[in-house]
Amino acid sequence: MRIGELAEQAGTTTRTLRHYESLGLLPARRAGNGYRTYDEADLRLLQQIRTLQDFGFGLEETRPFVDCLRAGHPAGDACPASLEVYRRKLAELDEVIERLRRVRDEVGLQLTRAELELAADLPGGPPPRCAFSPPDAEHVFSPPDTDQETSTP
Repeated sequence: MRIGELAEQAGTTTRTLRHYESLGLLPARRAGNGYRTYDEADLRLLQQIRTLQDFGFGLEETRPFVDCLRAGHPAGDACPASLEVYRRKLAELDEVIERLRRVRDEVGLQLTRAELELAADLPGGPPPRCAFSPPDAEHVFSPPDTDQETSTP
């Protein structure tokens, strides 16, 4: 198949395919007339690259998977080099998740601080809360009204 056909089947552009070719991720085979030619194996390589990119892998990180497929393995992650890339990516993701957890905790603390400062500025101070209900409870405990007159029989 020609470059336009491959691009259409893969849902990408011919420019992207030329870029992958320039990086050595796709083969640079040419027919006698000078046109680039591709086959189903090239479509599979391209699908592997695109899937990994969707997962957040950089183009260079896809190289071991492409090399594994080119070596004739049934899957791009059937080689030790590909598994190592997975391990590095998982470690990277774990670091990002931990960083996001710390940021989330800090934002939560800032929100609590800001809400307390805002409540302190309200006339009469913050609204009363029952010590036995969660802070976001819909109902606020109110003591019974003791100013009512009691009637005696």
